[in-house]
Amino acid sequence: MTILATLALFASALLFGGMAFFAALIAPMIFKALPAEMASRFVRAVFPPYYLWILATSSAAAVALFPLSKPDAGMMAAIAGLAFWLRQVLMPRINALSDAAKAGDADAGRAFDRAHKLSVIANLLQLVVAGVVLAGFVL
Repeated sequence: MTILATLALFASALLFGGMAFFAALIAPMIFKALPAEMASRFVRAVFPPYYLWILATSSAAAVALFPLSKPDAGMMAAIAGLAFWLRQVLMPRINALSDAAKAGDADAGRAFDRAHKLSVIANLLQLVVAGVVLAGFVL
């Protein structure tokens, strides 16, 4: 295995593992262990570095994969681009809608639900695509 392939495998594994760990263990545990308001504040603090983790690991994988597999590099670059959009655009919108909903704005509550569902679907898509790329190393 070349150095680039090793780096790509390492970055892909860190990406997939970090995302799976957060989705399967951390996120559900936060809302079971903490009162709702504290859980909400904690999640707001966790998501910015979480998206940076996705952005950094998927970007590193994309760069390492580029000379080896353009399709895999493209998938990792797409994960990075989506992470950037989620962090810089959708997450602030979700936070603003959550605040407005807590202040009694029913329309904001419905918009929050839609935006939150979109973020969950986008995150699941990123996880699946990262898994496909990672599986390519062993198949």
